[in-house]
Amino acid sequence: MKLKDTIHRDLYKHLFILVLVLLCVFSSARVTGAQMADVFNNLDQMGIFLQRFLSPDWHYIPKIIEPMLKTIKMSVVGTTMGVVFAVPFAFLATTVVTRNFFVTTIIRFLMSIIRTIPNLLLAALFVAMFGIGEFTGVLTIAVFTFGMVSQLVYEAIETIDHGPIEAAESVGATKTQIAFWSIAPQISHQVASYSLYAFEVNIRASTILGYVGAGGIGVILNSSLSLMRYDRVSIIILSILVVVITIDWISEIIRKRLV
Repeated sequence: MKLKDTIHRDLYKHLFILVLVLLCVFSSARVTGAQMADVFNNLDQMGIFLQRFLSPDWHYIPKIIEPMLKTIKMSVVGTTMGVVFAVPFAFLATTVVTRNFFVTTIIRFLMSIIRTIPNLLLAALFVAMFGIGEFTGVLTIAVFTFGMVSQLVYEAIETIDHGPIEAAESVGATKTQIAFWSIAPQISHQVASYSLYAFEVNIRASTILGYVGAGGIGVILNSSLSLMRYDRVSIIILSILVVVITIDWISEIIRKRLV
């Protein structure tokens, strides 16, 4: 057996790519000033943190129930608002419904702008406009949900069976009638699934919005971190984990029944 038969012919190319990646990593580390030695130099601080973090303050649970409920309410209301506005705009974002490339392009452009704005930046902007509170969190979640669900729905619309649409057009149905009776029944399960998925994502995201004053459990999480009460931080994170796992489990059951 020859040597070329035992070694992959692209070996040198793969080695070159590996060396290039390693050079990029090391050069980036030098530019940013990142040093792995800092991790080992702060082992004492890490030990203090873990000692407090791994000793949850169980007596703090009653004080986080109400903020957690507010977080769930924010996610429910925000997700509902986002989906309600996302579905009509998703219909306008596809030529399958509008038959108008100009309108579809404008709607998609606006939706792309909304999707590019991060959650925390949205929350900070709304805090500046409407002040601190749960209302700001609801608006942030609604806008984020709108951007995410609208894209998923209009992509689903573009993959539907065009037979019912052609049949409706042949009998003189309007675009609104086609949307309601030929398109909506084909994507209803997908809309429900996307809504549940958005709700799961929003539960996680809403815990972070409190850092900029958007209400919910994130507010006391931020204050506990600021006060270095890591025993409270751990119990807050545990409560968030329990809520997220429960909601994921319920959503999974609902999605299976929708299939």
